[in-house]
Amino acid sequence: MEIRTAFHKKLREIQDDILAMGSMVNKATLRSIEALKNRDLNLARQIIADDQKVNQKRFEIEERCIELIATQQPMASDLRIIVAVLSIIVELERIGDHAEGIAKIAILIGDEPPLKPLIDIPRMAEKTVDMLTRSLDAFIKRDADAARQIAMEDDFVDELYNQVFRELLTFMMEDPRTITRATRLIWVAHNLERSADRVTNICERVVYAVTGKMEEIGGSKY
Repeated sequence: MEIRTAFHKKLREIQDDILAMGSMVNKATLRSIEALKNRDLNLARQIIADDQKVNQKRFEIEERCIELIATQQPMASDLRIIVAVLSIIVELERIGDHAEGIAKIAILIGDEPPLKPLIDIPRMAEKTVDMLTRSLDAFIKRDADAARQIAMEDDFVDELYNQVFRELLTFMMEDPRTITRATRLIWVAHNLERSADRVTNICERVVYAVTGKMEEIGGSKY
């Protein structure tokens, strides 16, 4: 009994670390858009530097999971949770990489005059952050139904991405001088669209952790 109690205590600590890592990634995503909107190059550089902390958090959680498997001999259902954790932290790290990518684009753009007011791109970021927060909550609560629902909301982000892409393509066709600036904003939108895809992957891992079944939710991801 004491062994099981110790195991679940350590598992709860790992789950707390996942929530902390998710918070770091969400903060990076929102701040990257803030840096882009405000032409804040110092903030962009800080986001890039802070990505190392996200990476380190992933490695720490990974080591703790491996130690838990090696020392506690988890049962099948508990092992699924740990396997799901190992997948989730990889997705979180990659979402952090997407935020870092946006920060790098903000630096590339520098103090260039804005091509257009940023409306849909911030909406993409806010939706992605909301989805990620709720997907991790679904993992903690072992709520497979909530995870499935959240994954389906990726369509909203895809629609915004397509809208941004079409609008920026129109700018480029009408005035070739805008091609570089428009392309950079497309890269930003693409990073956010991929982040939302990562959240869908997390949702699929939540379903696996709860049901033991691997299933693809929503449309195609690449």
